[in-house]
Amino acid sequence: MKDTSVPPDHFERIYANDPDPWRYATSPYEKRKYAATLAALPRLRFNRAFEPGCSIGVLTRMLARRCGRLLASDMSEISLDHARARCRGVRNIHFRRMRIPAEWPTGTFDLIVLSEVLYYQSRRDVWATARKTLRCLRAEGVVVMVHWLGVTGTARGGDQVARQFINQTTRLRRVARRRTGSYRLDVLHRGCLR
Repeated sequence: MKDTSVPPDHFERIYANDPDPWRYATSPYEKRKYAATLAALPRLRFNRAFEPGCSIGVLTRMLARRCGRLLASDMSEISLDHARARCRGVRNIHFRRMRIPAEWPTGTFDLIVLSEVLYYQSRRDVWATARKTLRCLRAEGVVVMVHWLGVTGTARGGDQVARQFINQTTRLRRVARRRTGSYRLDVLHRGCLR
């Protein structure tokens, strides 16, 4: 399998055929994973957060309760339309179509959530995502990574991309890790927790 990033039209086709192809809104697996993700956050509130790969906005809506401002992005306009509808009325979320790492937001963040996104990237793009994450993460900032451990249909799996990201962000320290039979969750922190 070639080590290339999955292009946006791949996801547009998927979402055009099914508005919730991975059952984010109904799957017991997703519900447990979202609860674990929120429970792993080391603070109750974050000022400014970034969630690339937000899909249809299920986790986005939950994260918004813990954030002053949340930028949620995806490379699929169709999935973003669903996310906007799901999060209608939630004023602290801003949605933007973006293909990371080539497109990256300006400013700094104290929370970045990389949920089920890195294995869709090439090794080179994971490296660039790690570099850009470090560049925009505030002091005391937190990175949460969650990745499925099963077959992804891409060149690499959840363990491989998580290890690569962690190895390339040595200035961050892992403060929590959870591993189930289905996914791994890593929480990385810049600085000391209070």
